[in-house]
Amino acid sequence: MRIRTAATLAALLTAGLVPLAGPASAAPARYADDFNGDGYRDLATAAPGATVGGKADAGAVVVSYGSKSGIKASNRTVVTQNSAGVPGTAEKYDEFGSSLTFGDLNRDGYADLVVGAEGEDGGAGSVTIVWGSSKGLSGGRAVPDPARTSHTGFGMSLAVGDFTGDGRADLAVGSTGKDVQIFKGGFTKTNGAASRIVLSTRLLSGTSRGAWGLAAGDVNGDGTDDLVISGTEDGTYEDGDLVYLGSAAASGPQPQRFLYSGGYQRVLLGDLNGDGYDDVVTSYSPVNGSTVGPGRVRTYLGGPNGVSGSPQATITQDSPGVPGSTAATGSESFGDALSVGDVNGDGYADVAVGAEFEEVGAAWQTGTVTLLRGSAAGLTGTGATRWTQNTPGVPDANEDNDFWGTAVHLADLNGDRKADLAVGARHENGGRGAIWTLRGSSAGLTTTGAVSFTAAQVGLPGTWSLLGSAFAQ
Repeated sequence: MRIRTAATLAALLTAGLVPLAGPASAAPARYADDFNGDGYRDLATAAPGATVGGKADAGAVVVSYGSKSGIKASNRTVVTQNSAGVPGTAEKYDEFGSSLTFGDLNRDGYADLVVGAEGEDGGAGSVTIVWGSSKGLSGGRAVPDPARTSHTGFGMSLAVGDFTGDGRADLAVGSTGKDVQIFKGGFTKTNGAASRIVLSTRLLSGTSRGAWGLAAGDVNGDGTDDLVISGTEDGTYEDGDLVYLGSAAASGPQPQRFLYSGGYQRVLLGDLNGDGYDDVVTSYSPVNGSTVGPGRVRTYLGGPNGVSGSPQATITQDSPGVPGSTAATGSESFGDALSVGDVNGDGYADVAVGAEFEEVGAAWQTGTVTLLRGSAAGLTGTGATRWTQNTPGVPDANEDNDFWGTAVHLADLNGDRKADLAVGARHENGGRGAIWTLRGSSAGLTTTGAVSFTAAQVGLPGTWSLLGSAFAQ
């Protein structure tokens, strides 16, 4: 029976739907991101530049626990490789937290946090599971890399889902290699995964290649999670997303199609049109200053046969209803961050889009976030809203090089069944970083009850932590 994953939960839980339960013999966590089991979803935020034990860029993850009033700076846990029970030791340039995901891997009723450290061992990379409990996150287990000599960047991308249809959460791990390793469900604190599947791909391997991104969800509605892998196709050098349909076959998920993007992209899944099938949401954002073209978000609808090969929508800042313009400096970063969730509870997943390099007025590279709406037809620019630090009611103000929108995340943090928006700005306060949350409501996002807190307020020392670089998805 299917284990709902982060992208799917964003569309279902915030709409008030209850996720499928596991087999009667087990009790997986109700929410895949409720680390302390109190019934509220939690927010895990990366600070890969944090100094730990005097080691610069060792990295940390700040976990803010949800509550009836949302999140606050004081209700949190900071996890590092020097935390009690967490494997490894904080070292310079480890970048612990460079990738994040979550799920109840050991089926004890508490969500677990999965942390990648792309810089571990000089770039070999590492993956660590930090266990959830009634007291929050504590202790952990390293995920071994049997293919360590054939690639680097183990853990550069992560996703949790039931890819084999046995009712247990599996962990997919990407690297710079041609394959994706799936560690099959059956995790325990003492023995790790039950077994491993090596999912061969046709992606180009090597430095900055391999599986850039991973996302999980059910695109064909068969109750088994499917896996989408971002990368560059070997032979054609075309960038895009490989769609693999979940399968109980010994070889694991099976390839369905390749979605060409034309450039480096992000990918997530969620039900944009409320038909019960997860849809693929991708973005293409040229590097800042590129003349290749504007940043864009493109969607492909799921259905009983899998993902459609034709895009449902391609949206830029010049699309009807979308605030802003592709002529603005930094607008090509539109889509540099993505998240999916139902903000107003209408049953259609919405998409938050970060543009961290965009200028606003005289503020250079201050950053923006745009909320695109889901509808019966899929994603639309109609009704889109744009948010900055100068939006009335949003704490703080636009400044040069804040990079507001470095990361975005949609999740119901206060239990009202409407997704709230979390925003990261990794360069706020000169590189210390900060995060914000805006509440969802029946009318959309609202600044009522908006909060923000800095790296110092959550216990991260020093002048450089890059808090807000990523959120667990």
